[in-house]
Amino acid sequence: MKKVIVLSAFFMGYFANAQNIGNSPYAIYGIGDRKYENAVDISGMGGISTAFVNDFNNRFNFQNPAGNQNFGMTSFTLEGTNENNYFSSNNQSSKSEKHSTYLSNISFSFPISKRVKFGVNYQPYSSKSYEFLNASDSFASRFQGSGALSSLQGALSYHINSHFSLGIKTNYIFGKLTDLEEVTSKNVNLINGYETNTKVKNFNFTGGFVFQHKFKNDKKITLGATYTFGGNGEANTDYKNSTYYYLDEETKENETLIDYKKTISKNLIPEEFSVGVGYGKDAKWYVSTQFDYRRGQEIQFLGKPFPYQDAYKVSMGGWWLPDYNNFRNYFSRVIYRFGAYYEKGGLSLNPVGGIAKSINEFAVTAGASFPFENSNINKMSSLDIAIEVGKRGTTQNNLINQSFFNLKVGLNFSDLWFRKVEFD
Repeated sequence: MKKVIVLSAFFMGYFANAQNIGNSPYAIYGIGDRKYENAVDISGMGGISTAFVNDFNNRFNFQNPAGNQNFGMTSFTLEGTNENNYFSSNNQSSKSEKHSTYLSNISFSFPISKRVKFGVNYQPYSSKSYEFLNASDSFASRFQGSGALSSLQGALSYHINSHFSLGIKTNYIFGKLTDLEEVTSKNVNLINGYETNTKVKNFNFTGGFVFQHKFKNDKKITLGATYTFGGNGEANTDYKNSTYYYLDEETKENETLIDYKKTISKNLIPEEFSVGVGYGKDAKWYVSTQFDYRRGQEIQFLGKPFPYQDAYKVSMGGWWLPDYNNFRNYFSRVIYRFGAYYEKGGLSLNPVGGIAKSINEFAVTAGASFPFENSNINKMSSLDIAIEVGKRGTTQNNLINQSFFNLKVGLNFSDLWFRKVEFD
C-alpha cells in the first residue's frame, strides 16, 4: 500500500504540474479536439474495446461496460499523456509544432459480486487551445480559443451467464469553451471582435452487450456492441460582436456592442454506435476489429451555425502474452499490444472554394504492460505504456497537415479489497 501511495503521488504531481492540453488547428471548430476514451491499454490496440474482454481480472472496460466478465479485483488507475504535434502547410511552406502533457485518466473500480461490477472514471472530454495570426500590409486578424470539457463516468456491468453480459454507463460532461476572432485594418484604432462563450452541462448514456463463446481448445470468439444516446442537457452559448481597443494585452477599453445573441443547444454531444468482433486464445493472444459511427450535428460557431458531418472509424488491434508462468524470464510475462485505425472525420472544409475536404486521421499504435515484481496472473499490477504515430488532415486547399507522436503512460494497481474475512 505504501508503494501505491508514493507512486500515485509522484505520478499525479508530475502530470498535474504539466497539465497543458494541446490541440491541432482543427480544434477551432465545435467542441475542440476529443480526448475521450483514451485508456492506455485500449490506445495501444488501435482503440479496439467494443468486443474486448480482458482475460485477466485487474482492469475495467469503461468503453463497453458489458466487457467485464473476468474483472475480479479492486483496481485503481492513473494515466497521463504526452502529445507531440507537427504541422505543415503549402501556405508559404509554413511549419510549426506543439507539445503538451496532461493527466488523461483516473479510475477506480471493484466487483460488487461475481456477476455485478462497478467503476467510476474521470477523463478530459475535449479541449481548445489555439492561436493564429494573419497579417498583411493593410489587414490583420487573430483567432484564439481556450477551455476544456471534462467527463465523469459511472459504469455498471452485469454478467448474465457464461456467454452474455450487459452494461450501462452514465457520462456527465461539463466545462466552458471560448472562441475569439479579432479583425483590424491599417490606420484604424478599433478592433472588431467576434466572441463565443459556451457553457456545457450534459448527461448521456451508453448501453452495451458482449457475447463470448469459448471452444474446447481454449480458443474463443467475442462479439460486442454499444450505443451512446445523444446528450440530455444544455449548451448555453453567448455570442458577442463588438468594437474596442486594448489598454494592455488583456484590458479592453471603449467597448461598443454591435450584436449579441444567446442560444441554447440540445445536441452538442452526438449519438454514437459501435460494433466489434474478436478471436483469441485464453491468456495467450487476441485480435479484434471494430467499426464506430458518430452522427453529425450542427453547432454554433462565432454566431453562425456550423455543420458537422457523420463520421466513422475503423480499428484493428490486439495483444500477445508469451508465457505468464515463466518467472525466470521477466519479458515473457509482459503483455505486448499492437493496432491501427482510420477515421473519416466529421469536419469538412473548403477555405479556397470548390470541393470540401474531410479532415481524416490515420495512426498505427503499440503498447505494453510491465507487471510489478510481485505481480502474478491473479494479482496483476503494472506499468502500462502506449504510443500512437499518425497523421491528420491534408495540405490541399490551403489546409494543414498534422503529424503526431503520442506517448501514454499509466499505473494500474490491483488487489483484493473489500473481502469478507472468514474463520474456520
